[in-house]
Amino acid sequence: MSLSSNALNPALIIARKRDGETLTNSEIGAFVKGYSNGSIPDYQASAFCMAICLRGMNTAETTALTEHMLHSGVALQWANAMRPVVDKHSTGGVGDKVSLVLAPLLASVGLYVPMISGRGLGPTGGTLDKLESIPGFRTDLTARQLQEQTQQLGCAISGATHEIAPADQKLYALRDVTGTVPSRALITASILSKKLAEGLSALVLDVKCGSGALMKTERAAVELAESLVTTSAAMGVATTAFVTSMNQPLGAAVGNAIEVEEALATLRGAGPSDLRALTLTLATELMLLTAQAGTEHQAKTALQDALDSGAALNKFTEMVTAQGGDLAHLPSPQKKTDVNALTAGFITRIDTEALALTVIALGGGRRLPTDTINHQVGLKILHKVSDHVEPGTPLLEIFAPSVTTDICKQLRTAITIEACQPEPPPLIYQTLRSPAQ
Repeated sequence: MSLSSNALNPALIIARKRDGETLTNSEIGAFVKGYSNGSIPDYQASAFCMAICLRGMNTAETTALTEHMLHSGVALQWANAMRPVVDKHSTGGVGDKVSLVLAPLLASVGLYVPMISGRGLGPTGGTLDKLESIPGFRTDLTARQLQEQTQQLGCAISGATHEIAPADQKLYALRDVTGTVPSRALITASILSKKLAEGLSALVLDVKCGSGALMKTERAAVELAESLVTTSAAMGVATTAFVTSMNQPLGAAVGNAIEVEEALATLRGAGPSDLRALTLTLATELMLLTAQAGTEHQAKTALQDALDSGAALNKFTEMVTAQGGDLAHLPSPQKKTDVNALTAGFITRIDTEALALTVIALGGGRRLPTDTINHQVGLKILHKVSDHVEPGTPLLEIFAPSVTTDICKQLRTAITIEACQPEPPPLIYQTLRSPAQ
């Protein structure tokens, strides 16, 4: 049977990938179209995803899959845009509130940021969950509303709509229950089909690794980063990936409303040094990729001025107001409980995932998609790896209505204290750019 007829036969497409063969653009396109319109059932799509998970895809296949998933829905068009259109994607981490600072910061220096974000996935927090701690904030903008607000204000942050990459939404739900989430090709296509549907000029990727990340090792993170950069570049979008540490929370706050407060502090020109540094690094890269600055120094100076002058904070306030939010009534943290060190020494390890899972157990995240989040619940981590502490030194603060001794014990166990001082972990391990950049 010819490849042209294979392109219309899902069973043969599945079999070819099962046997490790390379699929054609038309085969991949036919499968994505068939699953999107319902002519290919879930059981065949499950087999297709499993074959990809086990056999992998080369760059051409991954690019084809991404393109067909992208074009299963609408893509934003910016024909008359007077500014570059940019965005960033994070693979998810604990305390990762970079998007809340980055989008208004970039908008305040003249870029468009139509940011499509997600909810919490496992122990990693979701940007939408954080923003929804602001009373009234809408995260359900249509594609048209997302684009119009971006053109008016410079930025918008909303959830994925059924209009954008609907094939990804169907496939992701299927992967979640069929053991096919950890596939580089499928992860790459899922991320980029949504992000590139925004009509971007440039993209930065924050690929996290460590105890609080999807990718536990630097090697796994680098492999995913390479796949993302190569595929995005093949689709004509200038892209840089940063492999960053999630072996301790980013910033101090972990939760929802408490992370919004920390983002606001950063937008006021203060905030934790690691959050500010990473945000400036990502924003600087986007300014350079879009030629909005001639040098790294020029870009960082403009961005720091936007933070210190209040311009970025004003842009965030404008965005919140435009999306129906009321910052004046952001929930305050609930009752505070301190967890203190029992011994003297240096912090050598933080089990970041354990911290996040405790927040979820306290009601600050979801175990099931239907769970309701208590946006006031959270933690504040008071020390970083390599810091010295004495007995009685507060290690962290818990904000929750009720805290048991077992919870305190779990959190204390998540922070290892030893006699020898370790080197502080790097914030950024590697930077990956496409060869043409």
